[in-house]
Amino acid sequence: MTDRLTFDQLSALMKSAAGVTVDPKQMAARPDVPFAELGLDSLGLLGIVGELENRFAHPMPEDAERCRSPRDFLDLVNTASPTGA
Repeated sequence: MTDRLTFDQLSALMKSAAGVTVDPKQMAARPDVPFAELGLDSLGLLGIVGELENRFAHPMPEDAERCRSPRDFLDLVNTASPTGA
């Protein structure tokens, strides 16, 4: 992974952790679309947060699992974590 979590990486995490397939280009074009419209529920987002915590061996921000859109999630994760992702 790069220093910052990208739409491509978030899309891959959505597929691997939650079984939701979303085109990263479409997500980038509409970054404020609610996760619910993309088919991702709160449990799926929690799975993504858990996957990131396992990868980076540190906790994600407390509010990460409450983000409502890809932009909210990426902004929070990229600004709050020590490695940027």
